Amino acid sequence: MPSPPEIVESCGPMLDAYEVLLCDIWGVIHDGQKAFQEANEALTAFRARGGTVILVSNAPTPSSNVARVLDDKGVVREAWDAIVSSGDLALGHVRAQGWQSLHHIGPVRRDRAFFEALPGPSVGVAEAEALACTGLVDDRRETAEHYRAVLDQARSRSLPLICANPDLVVHVGPDLLPCAGAIAALYEAMGGDVFWAGKPFPIAYETALAEAARLRNQSIDRAQVLAIGDSIRTDLAAAAGAGVDALFIVAGIHRDDCLQDGRIDPARLTALFPGEGPPAKAAATALRP
Repeated sequence: MPSPPEIVESCGPMLDAYEVLLCDIWGVIHDGQKAFQEANEALTAFRARGGTVILVSNAPTPSSNVARVLDDKGVVREAWDAIVSSGDLALGHVRAQGWQSLHHIGPVRRDRAFFEALPGPSVGVAEAEALACTGLVDDRRETAEHYRAVLDQARSRSLPLICANPDLVVHVGPDLLPCAGAIAALYEAMGGDVFWAGKPFPIAYETALAEAARLRNQSIDRAQVLAIGDSIRTDLAAAAGAGVDALFIVAGIHRDDCLQDGRIDPARLTALFPGEGPPAKAAATALRP
């Protein structure tokens, strides 16, 4: 039975026991506005010891664009080896299916790189072969319910929905905003077919492990892999599914659930890990050396 993870102040000693890190981005190495300097230091030190860091992000954008965003927020290039993004996974699925006509859902300006990589411009639901969703057009004013009429129309045609960001919510600074996963979850509840292009679904970590094997030019022993993330639903569940250990970063999406005056409250942490929940080996307030 899973039990609450051990609380650690410093992550460096734990990281030393592994060769590969599958590390989340938002909530772990930046907060949507700026990089966490301690995370920069921890990941850079891990790589300097010969470790490989694969950043695994549910961001609905190609990995090349994720890299530019990381640069802008102050995440140093020495902190990572490669990026696996939900945007790339979603685009790969569209290519594999051979779809040419898609109805786009999401903020065009923010997610321009993703939408421009699709086969063509957005078409109406009546003409579409599938829906491609990166998020809510206005995530500060809308909820998934704003899209029910579009989803009803898509469901009537049995259209699949490609969810290019399986997160339900994300912290942007102090604000908690809905993501594409909220729309996809609603569509699935309505009986719609959803392709989830990211964590916690196997495609994310399996792709990341394959990239680690390519970079290290060797097969990867999963006992030497540590997943790092701030979400029980996505990061820790993905780690459990992939058979790798996990480090839970508490100051991300679950910070209101188990932090008290900036420190982990053991009772609150225990409440987050019922018997059926995915396990983590340790929990830390932040990713520190």
